[in-house]
Amino acid sequence: MNSFGRIFRISIFGESHGLSAGILIDGVPAGLPLCDEDFEKDNERRRSGAKGTTPRKEADKVKILSGVFNGTTTGAPVLLLFENTNTRSSDYSKFTAIPRPGHADFTSSVKFGGFNDYRGGGHFSGRLTLGIVAAGVIAKKLLNNITINASLIEAGGMKDIEGAVNTALQEGDSIGGMIECRVNGLPAGLGEPFFDSVESLISHMIFAIPAIKGIEFGSGFSAAGMKGSEHNDNIISPEGKTETNHAGGINGGLTNGNELIFKIAVKPTSSISGTQRTINMQTKEMTDLQVEGRHDTCIALRVPVVAEAATAIVLADLMMLENKIQRIIK
Repeated sequence: MNSFGRIFRISIFGESHGLSAGILIDGVPAGLPLCDEDFEKDNERRRSGAKGTTPRKEADKVKILSGVFNGTTTGAPVLLLFENTNTRSSDYSKFTAIPRPGHADFTSSVKFGGFNDYRGGGHFSGRLTLGIVAAGVIAKKLLNNITINASLIEAGGMKDIEGAVNTALQEGDSIGGMIECRVNGLPAGLGEPFFDSVESLISHMIFAIPAIKGIEFGSGFSAAGMKGSEHNDNIISPEGKTETNHAGGINGGLTNGNELIFKIAVKPTSSISGTQRTINMQTKEMTDLQVEGRHDTCIALRVPVVAEAATAIVLADLMMLENKIQRIIK
């Protein structure tokens, strides 16, 4: 449900327009230096403000409520909280009766009998990725010399990301994007087949990020059109280094010591300024809907740091399962 992981385990909470959003992280080793400033860099990368992102601006200042004493983690659960201070909930009042196409307004109302918090998408909002990014900050610190880098490589089907965003803004529409994530420094042998393969766990976490519609590792879907002689990666060293990397750094669900590479597809933001057609749940008739409020033209601009965090969370858990991260940091 709202928790993920076995040793490094996260539990997410909050709503877009509620009092706060955040994350509870269990299994954090004792002795890890941690302070408010550690979260600023990644929070800034996720924060809105750039062209194509929502005008809603939040301070996103972390409050460390437990699990840290005298500047280091104690081994107890770490609770991180972010207050919501810039909300305009009146923008969303009509969506209880007239659900927005592409959003969770309809499905969440059915799931929870109408008791769901509809403001800003409630618990289904991308606002909650703030907690994932925060947990990722801790996970990255634990991974030490393992580097995780994600970047937006395409937006609206174009390599010219700025041009694609400008066009969408002019048209009053939204666009999606493609993000590539690369991980270096991983040891071979991480993963637990069958159901906890590296691909399975990373995919699970990645799909928990709102707006993600697809993922592929290495050569991905293009592998279906390749021959075995083309796709197989020749092993050229006793350490498992390969000549090519069509496998994306994974064989048999386990890391093979090469660069871990995957791409994820981010859908266009569902809220657009143009008129859309939907149904009025009270009158049972089709109606026009114009979505107001503050929304991202291209949410994919803010997803790379979330993808890094999701990946780091998975890898930190796997490293702890292999005792490659000890329960006390010395």
